[in-house]
This record gives sequence, structure tokens and C-alpha cells, in this order.
Amino acid sequence: MGNFCPFFNQLTNTNFMTETQQDLAILEQLAEAKQNFSQEVGKVIIGQREILDHMLIALLARGHSLLVGVPGLAKTLLIKTLSDVLDLSFKRIQFTPDLMPSDITGTELIDVDPNSGQRSFRFYKGPIFANIVLADEINRTPPKTQAALLEAMQEHKVTTGGQTYDLDEPFFVLATQNPIEQEGTYPLPEAQLDRFMFNLNIDYPSTTDEIAIVRETTTTETQLVQAIMSKQEIASYQDLVRRVPVADNVVEYAVKLVSATRPNADGCPDFIRHSVDWGAGPRASQYLVLGAKAKAILEGRPTPNINDIRDLTLPILRHRVLPNFNAEAEGLKIEDILKQLLSAITE
Repeated sequence: MGNFCPFFNQLTNTNFMTETQQDLAILEQLAEAKQNFSQEVGKVIIGQREILDHMLIALLARGHSLLVGVPGLAKTLLIKTLSDVLDLSFKRIQFTPDLMPSDITGTELIDVDPNSGQRSFRFYKGPIFANIVLADEINRTPPKTQAALLEAMQEHKVTTGGQTYDLDEPFFVLATQNPIEQEGTYPLPEAQLDRFMFNLNIDYPSTTDEIAIVRETTTTETQLVQAIMSKQEIASYQDLVRRVPVADNVVEYAVKLVSATRPNADGCPDFIRHSVDWGAGPRASQYLVLGAKAKAILEGRPTPNINDIRDLTLPILRHRVLPNFNAEAEGLKIEDILKQLLSAITE
């Protein structure tokens, strides 16, 4: 018995070291894959590096993203290129006022056996059964249809006709909204917006980038991209994100930052009480930590720091903090409030 304990401790330490070495190997593999990803995407997409980085972070953190930008900024091309480089299936759903939930999830139709003539119901899968789903102009369809998509986002399952069908993994939804045209739209409620990890603003390209875009897209040449990851590799990277260790002070800072957005919370800054109606919930803290983990390993670091939390604050809190009339009257945007919050909440 006296000899067993040292042997057990040695075996446990060996297993721990083996797991750590495996994680470090996956970390090195991811760093190389990230470099190849940037090279392949750069063949088709010019600029938008920050948007692409955030999309990768959301994918590895098993989150979803809402993209806000005017038409013509290549949002669809961006997402289609992402699916090609990651070797994932892609479906685009154009949201319209007459779109029904079954148009997204699928429908049951009567199927006739040609041999016996027997009739039975058969489920035909909808476009939601893909790895990457583009929900184009999600705010142009009624809440009932929006809810069908958002439920699938949360559960990664579709239930119809008393049967439950698992969605393909990895499952990643990218929804778009047009910030200009609001007539005839159905704005997403705050509770449904909260299911998106990121709210990403896609801006116009710089003059230099736009010149390069025009040159590349007005010729007969077509750039082809190569797949640089497999589903299994993406799944291993997603699992690695969950195993990444996080220091207590980093988690505490994320919670402190999110708590400070709530006007009724203790220690809330005065400008938040003056300018904000509703703050972010606990899901924001979870996404800040998960996003920081994914950001760290994408940059080749084994653990995140407070700067990672700060870098992801705007895209994670932008759609979770609701400014009030005072902010509107003073011309304050949500970005102004969040930048002021970052200046007020230090380490």
C-alpha cells in the first residue's frame, strides 16, 4: 500500500502532463491554421480583418454573431468565403415578411412508396440544417419566424411533428441587419438580441481598400480558396477553449465590468445611472470570458488577460446595454457610453 500512493501520484501527474502537452500541440496547430486562414481569406476579402477575427472567436466560443451594415459591403461574400475556407456547409436564408417557421426548420410532407403505394409522413430538412447559416435581414420577418431561428440557435435542435432533430455541428448563425431602412421591419427584442454573442458593425472600406476591391472585382480572374480546417479540427479547437485556464482577476474584472452597466447595481458609475435604462445580464460576463479565451488561443497564448476582456467589450455589450432618453437627448451613442465605462472601470 505504501508503494501504491507514489505510483498513483506519478500516474496522475503523467496523465496531467500528457493532457497539457496535447493542448499545447493543439494550440500550435491552431496558430498555424489561423495564419493559413488569413492568407486564404485574403485572396477574396480585402480588409475587414477585425470582423473576420471576431467571427472566428465567436465560432470557437460556440456563439453567434449579428452583423450590422448597409447593403453592398460584401457581407454575404464574407460569410460564404468563411464557410469555404473552413470546409463547412453553408445556407443563406433571405428573411421576408411572408417567411414561415417551416421555411427555416423544414416541413413534413406525405410520401408515397412507389412499390406498395403506402403513404407516410416524411420530414424534409430546411436550410437551418447547415454548419454556417446566413440569416439575411433578420429584422424583416415577423417575431414568430424569428423565434424559430433563435430557438434553434439556443438548443442546436429542431422539433417538428413530435420529433427532435439535432443540427449539424459546428452550428454557427450569422444574422444581418440594415441600419438605415427601418420601415416594415420587426426589431429583435432585447431578450432575443442577448442570444447573439457579438454585434459587429461593418463599416465602409478605406479608400486604399476600396481601390483594391475595384481592381480585383472588375477583371475576369476568379480567386479560389482552399479549405484549411476540418469539422473535427474545429470541434477540437472549441473544446480547447473550454479547457483554457483563466486567472481569477480576469473573471472578476469581466463580472465587474458587466455589473457596472446596471443602473441599480452597487458601485455603478453616475453616468450609467444618468444614461442607461437597462444593463447587461450574466450571459454577457460568460461571453466576455469565453471570447477572451478564444482570442488568446488564436493569438498563440495559453491564457487570456484583462486586455482581452477590454478588447471584446464593445461587440459583446453593444446590443445588451439600453441607453435612455437622456443619452439620446445629449447625442450619446452606446459606443460613447461603453468607452466611458472602460475608462472608469480599471483593473
